[in-house]
Parts: sequence; C-alpha cells; structure tokens
Amino acid sequence: MRIAIVNDVMMAVEAVRRVVISSSGHQLAWVALDGEDAVARCAADTPDLILMDLIMPKMGGVEATRQIMASTPCAIVVVTANVDDNSSKVFEAMGAGALDAVNTPVLESLGATSYPEGPNGAAALLAKIETIRKLIGAAPPNRLSPSPNHSVEDQDGSSGPLVVIGASAGGPAAVAKLLSQLPADFPAPIVVVQHVDSQFSRGLVDWLDCQTPLQVRLAQEDDRPSAGVVLLAANDNHLVFESPTRLAYTRHPLESSYRPSVDVFFKSVASFWRGDVIGVILTGMGRDGAEGLRALREKGHDTIAQDRATSAVYGMPKAAADLQAAAEILPLEQIGPRIANLLAQKIKAHG
Repeated sequence: MRIAIVNDVMMAVEAVRRVVISSSGHQLAWVALDGEDAVARCAADTPDLILMDLIMPKMGGVEATRQIMASTPCAIVVVTANVDDNSSKVFEAMGAGALDAVNTPVLESLGATSYPEGPNGAAALLAKIETIRKLIGAAPPNRLSPSPNHSVEDQDGSSGPLVVIGASAGGPAAVAKLLSQLPADFPAPIVVVQHVDSQFSRGLVDWLDCQTPLQVRLAQEDDRPSAGVVLLAANDNHLVFESPTRLAYTRHPLESSYRPSVDVFFKSVASFWRGDVIGVILTGMGRDGAEGLRALREKGHDTIAQDRATSAVYGMPKAAADLQAAAEILPLEQIGPRIANLLAQKIKAHG
C-alpha cells in the first residue's frame, strides 16, 4: 500500500515512517506537516492509507479527515500521542470517516533500531495497517457464518422485538445520532456492532451514554438483551447469539477481515432470535454487514440502510443496497423515528 503520514512533530514522523518502510509491500507516499497541507496533497495524490495526527497547526486531524472524506476519500487511521487522552477528538475523527486509532510508536531516540512493545510499539501500528490492507483488498465476505459450535437446543426463545445495528467508518457519530432520537422507555433491546478497537470500546460506550437517554454498556459473555438497554460489542472477537436469548463471543470465523464482524453477528441473529428484528446498516467502508442484513431480510425481518447523502463513507450501506438486503434506504435523521414507528406497529399487532 501507498501510505501517507500527517504529523507536525518530526520525531513522530520519523517513528511512523520507520514502521511503514519496515514492512514489505508498503511505501511512503508523502508527508504533510498539517491538516491543510494533507488535504491539498491528498487531492493531488490520493494514497491508499493516511496515518493522521489529531493536534496540528493550521488545521487539525478532525477537520482534515472531514475534508478529505468529502473530496478525495481514502482510508484514514488516527495516529496520535495518546488515544485515551484525546478520546473525544478520536471519536470526532471517526465520525468524520476515520477507520481506527492507535498510539504513535515511540523511539528512545532517532537512532534507535528497535521499538517498545505494547500500545506504544510498532506492532500495534503494523497490526492496524494490516487490518486496513485486508479491508481495502478483501473479497466480499460471503463465507461468513455463525460459529459451527452454535446450537439451537435452547428452546426458551424470545418473542419480543430486537434492534441490531452495524457500522464502521463514521459510525460513532451516526450511532449517536440514531440513539439520541429514541425515547428513554424504548421497548426493545438494541445491540450495536461498531468496527472499533477494543482499546477504546469503553470510551465509546461512555461517550454514547451521554448522547442518548438509553443505558449503554459493553456486551458481556452470557448477556441477555433487555428492553431499553444498548449493548456494544466489546472486543476483537465476534459477538454472536449462541442461543435464542444469550450472547457470547467467538474467534470464528478466523478468516474474517472484520473483528468484530457485523455479518457474523447478523447471521447469528437470523439463526437464533425468535422475535421480530429490525436490522440497520450505517456508514462504513467495505462490505461487512451486507450478507448478514440480507439473511435477516430473507427471514422476513425489517431491514434499513443509511443513504449515500448522509453516510460519511458509502461502502457498507451501498453493499447492502446492491444486494437488495435493505428493504428501506433512508437518510440518517429518519432512521431513528422509523425504528420507533416500526416497533409501535409490531407491538400493536401482537396486542
């Protein structure tokens, strides 16, 4: 991949540059020292991936990400000195279209030949780059399916409604907007699979919890969804239903480029949940979720995809539309009210 670096600190640029060139198959496209320069360079020479800092002169990483995704979109990963300390800006950047975030690798000196391990090491950044490489070049995930270890022997199924949401690039802001439109007495459980590193899934939960009257928390092993509670996939394994009422995490399928995968989760919902389902695909790069949404529609469930105009990245919703997996294609501001209306109809129909 051709990779660009945007950072105004030369030691950070050098550290990131060494990581990029240390891996065969990657080359440095260009370096920009601020967001304004990055927007101009990207317009003239769009790379496969941009490693974007947040705090810079002239124009910061959030606004640069927003302008790049609007004019010459490409994959962007936030690379900043401390992800945790800048979590609010990280989520802003992801809302603008950035795919992920990681700490800037640290060198003891410019002459150093090795990197520390852990979240400030080269390995963490290389792992993000490899994930993006797979995402950009991945074939349609049509082999995804629930873990073969799943069983339908549990017969105590639910007859209540369930809302499931999948999102990636631009997703945090889109999910927040959707959840903010729902009332505190929302009569169904909601489960969200957002492509986000487990390192800051807790921060995303805390942020979302401030955007909605609903309770938001991380999904735990053996959780049973309950009305008015939003559960967010919590780690890099796949969240699935392993019975008609119980959630679990699984490593399978190992070959999935997306962890957690929306497809894997949605297909497990189609297999196990015994009540009504409303499936939603929001903004995101790639195709994850399209096959799973189609599985839900084929089971007779309501399915919705975000439209092109309001998507930060029109990848996942487009894939769902192309597969005719979405019964409705709506602008973001209409999805929350539509979900509430559909639920009201279902509750009335069931008496």
